[in-house]
Amino acid sequence: MDITRDTASLRQLLHLLRGKGGRVAFVPTMGNLHEGHARLVRHARATARHVVVSVFVNPLQFAAGEDFDNYPVTRDADATLLEGLQTDVLFLPGVEDIYPGGTRATTTVVVPGLNAILEGEHRPTHFDGVSTVVARLFGLVQPDIAVFGEKDYQQLLLIRQMVADLCMPIQIDAIPTMREPDGLAMSSRNSYLGEAERQSAVQLYKTLLDIRAIVEGGEQDFGGIEVAACQQLEEAGFVPDYVSIRCATDLAMPVAGDRELRALAAAKLGTTRLIDNVAISIP
Repeated sequence: MDITRDTASLRQLLHLLRGKGGRVAFVPTMGNLHEGHARLVRHARATARHVVVSVFVNPLQFAAGEDFDNYPVTRDADATLLEGLQTDVLFLPGVEDIYPGGTRATTTVVVPGLNAILEGEHRPTHFDGVSTVVARLFGLVQPDIAVFGEKDYQQLLLIRQMVADLCMPIQIDAIPTMREPDGLAMSSRNSYLGEAERQSAVQLYKTLLDIRAIVEGGEQDFGGIEVAACQQLEEAGFVPDYVSIRCATDLAMPVAGDRELRALAAAKLGTTRLIDNVAISIP
């Protein structure tokens, strides 16, 4: 596995890979890798000849008071994991490599609509930071395929919309959420949870499963279901930001006849903010 920290050497490595033929698959990450990330890399390896992974904690997607300064950095462990997964190139850029003119006066990419609802409503600058950094990474790597997890479902849809709108010739593959044995969605932020909080955290997933069972059972009072779910989370010690049932294709409010939905939730447990979602299919 080649490890590079600057864009010039990244381009040289990619030129050599493409000279060998075959597709390039790309997995952008923020590091502190776990089995969920490993599943993305395995999918990339199964679908392309060459695999590139980036580790970059993007300052533009963190607002003031969020956990940018404390985000867990485990680069040695990340590199060991990725080498074991037969990654071809690990890209470890600094802020100056991604934003050579600085983060304050830089061209940004905005995906209107999806950037302002749900997560975007509670983290108003977050998705503009996500779309900007992913667009830059796509420009640097120029992959044939990029792989993302469904845990960040709104992010997945936003990136697909950006790729379509900007005519990027990139296939976006989505991988189902990887979960702990008790159902908690794997996340780098799970390491912030105390022991008691970790025991309670699975209630977020259980609440979403309850929503799915109720909706697939025929209940159509989505507003009432969302209110009850928030109360359920509060009783478990969470402070919910939202629980919402949306159309799976674009996260619009469901209308009569919609059959493929998503239940999405975000809530704080202590100082840790967790998100999760589940698919709902109405018979």
